[in-house]
Amino acid sequence: MEKIIDIEDRIPTLKEKRRRRTNKKFSILLFLFIFTLLVVLYFQSSYSQIQQIDLEGSNLFSKEEYIKQTGLTIGDSMWSFKEKDIEEALEKSDWVENVQVKRKWLSSIHIQVEEYKQVGYVESENTLQIVLENGKTIAPEGHIVPMEGPIITGFENEKIRLRLIKELKKMKNEVLLTISQISYVPKENDKYSIQVYMNDGNEVQALIPSFSEKMNYYPSIVSQLNPDQKGVIDMEVGSFFEPYVEVFKETTEEEAIEDEEEETP
Repeated sequence: MEKIIDIEDRIPTLKEKRRRRTNKKFSILLFLFIFTLLVVLYFQSSYSQIQQIDLEGSNLFSKEEYIKQTGLTIGDSMWSFKEKDIEEALEKSDWVENVQVKRKWLSSIHIQVEEYKQVGYVESENTLQIVLENGKTIAPEGHIVPMEGPIITGFENEKIRLRLIKELKKMKNEVLLTISQISYVPKENDKYSIQVYMNDGNEVQALIPSFSEKMNYYPSIVSQLNPDQKGVIDMEVGSFFEPYVEVFKETTEEEAIEDEEEETP
């Protein structure tokens, strides 16, 4: 026989269920109220403002110059910009290859910059400009040139200059820093001929297409020479060394022969 539960016995149970539902709704509403209040307080406090901007990877230009380009200032809202917009603004610079912008904690911004490698310098209007591996040239900040690479002269032909830069990109950095100057001296039978002046006092004759490959062996070649004897290292075809004494002797003899020919009636 089915047990019949009186309505009066069910009332306490119904009341308990109603109380639980009411408490649950109240808890949700209380949570939403507190969360909204915290959000409002956060946006009205200094914690929602930029308090620190960190930047890494800047060598060609100062941190201050980069931050100026971003348009960000201390005290701005942390949510008034998009990271992508800042990255695109900085990547418009000729010397910037890649940028990453991230919000850090609640009030800091971290900017990681990757610059194009500098491979040398060119003279422009009596000042030196930095040559980058992407072929662009830039004026150094504050007109102070950090002498880390060769001075490139005579490369008026852009195609030839870019071909040289391609070789400099492939060269070992420790070798690149031993070069003082690279001059374009095309010959009748070879438009890629260059004259290279080294910091150690030697000179190198080379061809642009094989320049990086052969110059990477320069330290090994020099180590086999008498350090007190400087001269010209010809790398156009093979690799052989001729002391300046012999070079000047040959030049003097050639000049003497030319003078004799001019004096002969």
